Amino acid sequence: MSRNRISTLYLLAYNSFQAIGWTISLINILRNLLATASVTGTYAAAGNLICFLQCAAFLEVIHGAIGIVPSGALLPLMQWGGKTHFVLAIVRKLDELQELPSVFITFLAWSMGEVIRYSHYAFSCLGNCPSWMTYLRYTAFIVLYPLGVGPGEIWIMYQALPIIKKKNLYADSFSGLPFSYYDFLKVVLTVYPFLWFKLYLHMFKQRRTKLHKRNEKKKA
Repeated sequence: MSRNRISTLYLLAYNSFQAIGWTISLINILRNLLATASVTGTYAAAGNLICFLQCAAFLEVIHGAIGIVPSGALLPLMQWGGKTHFVLAIVRKLDELQELPSVFITFLAWSMGEVIRYSHYAFSCLGNCPSWMTYLRYTAFIVLYPLGVGPGEIWIMYQALPIIKKKNLYADSFSGLPFSYYDFLKVVLTVYPFLWFKLYLHMFKQRRTKLHKRNEKKKA
């Protein structure tokens, strides 16, 4: 079996695993919403699974670094680092945040986006990705990305600031540094919108390229 064939089978397995995991997460979020008629309980319903799936996504940085996908390592690392820091260092650590509506908004947007993204990747590994899946992959982000970041991630981090300051969170880890985690998070909040916007524009560039290729194939 050729090396390319092995890589394709591995990527098919990985992306299918992630697509199934995020589908389960989405089902749990919606089931909790229907059962309770409330957005509270979202973290209890899906938080542990989302934390696990997000940690596992570090493999995508490795995929880019070793060249089995064309993305490179930097962009996946930025995406993985931002989301993992958010969900593990902040939401998972602070119980006070876990019942906020912003957690529901973030987790819902993440889950919907990742179900689409990983399903698209899995179909692409099979070499037979439906055109509607490609269109959905490069269109749904237009709404889901700002939804997850604005009223989701950024708002939660802002709400976390006074709690972090009061608890002096991660004081031991930052004891040898000239700034606290509270100061670090304020800087993150300052630069986060600009870094996210750069990624957002990158997605629009990808959208033009991918949908243009799809249209060219249709004409051919």
